[in-house]
Amino acid sequence: MNNDNNIDIIVRKAVQIYSEDTLVKKLKSGKKLVVKFGADPSRPDLHLGHTVPLRVLKMLQDMGHDIVFVIGDFTAMIGDPSGKSKTRPQLTFEETRKSGETYFKQVTKILDKEKTKIVYNSEWLNKMNFKDVLELTGKYTVARLLERDDFSNRFNNKTPIGVHEFMYPLMQGYDSVAIHADIEIGGTDQTFNLLVGRELQKDYGQEQQDVIVFPLLVGLDGKEKMSKSLGNYIGIDEEPSIMFEKSMRIPDDCLEDYFRLTTDIDTNTYKDWINTDIVDAHRKFAREIIKMYHGEEFIKDAEDKYNAKANKTLSDNIDTIKFNGELPITLIDLLNELKIVSSKSEGRRLIEQNGISVNQEKENNVDRVITKEDFNDGFIVIQKGKKVFLKVTFK
Repeated sequence: MNNDNNIDIIVRKAVQIYSEDTLVKKLKSGKKLVVKFGADPSRPDLHLGHTVPLRVLKMLQDMGHDIVFVIGDFTAMIGDPSGKSKTRPQLTFEETRKSGETYFKQVTKILDKEKTKIVYNSEWLNKMNFKDVLELTGKYTVARLLERDDFSNRFNNKTPIGVHEFMYPLMQGYDSVAIHADIEIGGTDQTFNLLVGRELQKDYGQEQQDVIVFPLLVGLDGKEKMSKSLGNYIGIDEEPSIMFEKSMRIPDDCLEDYFRLTTDIDTNTYKDWINTDIVDAHRKFAREIIKMYHGEEFIKDAEDKYNAKANKTLSDNIDTIKFNGELPITLIDLLNELKIVSSKSEGRRLIEQNGISVNQEKENNVDRVITKEDFNDGFIVIQKGKKVFLKVTFK
């Protein structure tokens, strides 16, 4: 894929760019650019939400640009107040550095290990004296800081705001000054902080970085952004079987965003999967992310574990019916004999329309034959539509 195509993709994926004209000009200049991405190490495990900007960083890395991954070990001692309704507990330097050490292993599942530079912002922030801090704070006003929604809401609601919290966006912004960033990438919740960096560079006599803001991935609850603290996440370092199970819990109306933001699968392809069979589309998504972060060889075992667990859960909570006939038998005949359908023609129609599942697998083969091998642990689970489940035992 050539650079012009990559630039088009980056621009299309972004929610907002400050500013698009200068960004495109930089990317087409042939100059090797410094691209900054910052991370709060208070929670060291990366999840799929983090991969949205990371995948764009990989694209920029492949274009020949320098990716600088800034671990906010110093700023994490304050805690990012973005979106918070109260002051966050402060962490010790030792706690933040320990958490930051796990990032490199995880981030290089996406970025090239040999070409990724990891830095800690304590390298420059810890060296600042009080005069330096006063100079930094003098470049921004309280009024401008209160333009942030979270600060403004807390101020209006008379919720305490620590003076040190006002320092967070200034410190994060100063990171851009320290590494002479040309581009910074982040999520929509970081927009204010990213723009502070842009302004501070101007105040310190540097060329302003361009800021690319990407959408936040909604978590498994379908409401809040994906977050470790909310427990609504899929971690990229989690066991494949856990990733598979969590993928099956993605809300149906969010699955398209998951495909779009976290995979390279063609838009028409995943839309067709979703429109044809939403359950199977979940399975395809699960297989894709396991392949991406663990390897294709881990897919089958993860899916088998999910199927076994799902079948056991279903079998413990659904009605049981005994089949006293002979095996093998066609699925249509079995459905008819057990009166799951009113006629063989209805059974055929439901199978053709993906309305029948056997042991959690959609069955669209009207000639499907049920044998003894299908009766794992002495039973099979048949699903009709979305609501009818039956555990069928065999004599």
